[in-house]
Amino acid sequence: MKRLLTFITVTASLAFAPSVRADEITRFLPMKAEQLNPEQKKWADMISAPPRNAKFVNPPYRAYIYNPDLANRLTALSEYLRWNTSLPPRLSELAILITARQWTAQYEWYAHYPLALKGGLDPKIADAVAAGKRPDGMKEDEAALYDLASELYRDKKVSDPVYKAALGQFGERGIMDIIGIIGYYDLVSMTLITMQAGMPDDKVKPLPALTR
Repeated sequence: MKRLLTFITVTASLAFAPSVRADEITRFLPMKAEQLNPEQKKWADMISAPPRNAKFVNPPYRAYIYNPDLANRLTALSEYLRWNTSLPPRLSELAILITARQWTAQYEWYAHYPLALKGGLDPKIADAVAAGKRPDGMKEDEAALYDLASELYRDKKVSDPVYKAALGQFGERGIMDIIGIIGYYDLVSMTLITMQAGMPDDKVKPLPALTR
């Protein structure tokens, strides 16, 4: 896994786009409530309810709402991936942080870093991910998830030892949950990067731009 830093460095430098504060984004301008058509309003009301408690004017929802047909489907998928997989929050949020680092998605990191710590992830592990390093001192399930996600991103394949470790920790269902989480948050990251969504404030340390 020593090659991971080099891989993330190259990928991040290619994927990184300038980001701005959430209140300064000019792409996908937030709609006003009176501008919403019935389908958009129905979706906006749905995401405002628990457990999401989201505002349709915030990223990435302010982009989703321009395509309510897609937004409804993404919401159903994310509802499962956020709260109903076989993984505990400590692991699902680790997967999201790995994805945010992969894309240098600042807003995604900002939103999920606190959730990862709340879910029980050691801050040192999250900080190592932010630095593009394989964390030391991971639990067996964390290491299995990290290695699976890392090989998918870096090698575009999964080696037998990494698959065996993931299978032993999560089973086939859990492996598919991990793939689902990083796949969905790839889409979220691409949306946020397209929007140029950055950190809304300084409560979370931003991801560093990794270079060669």
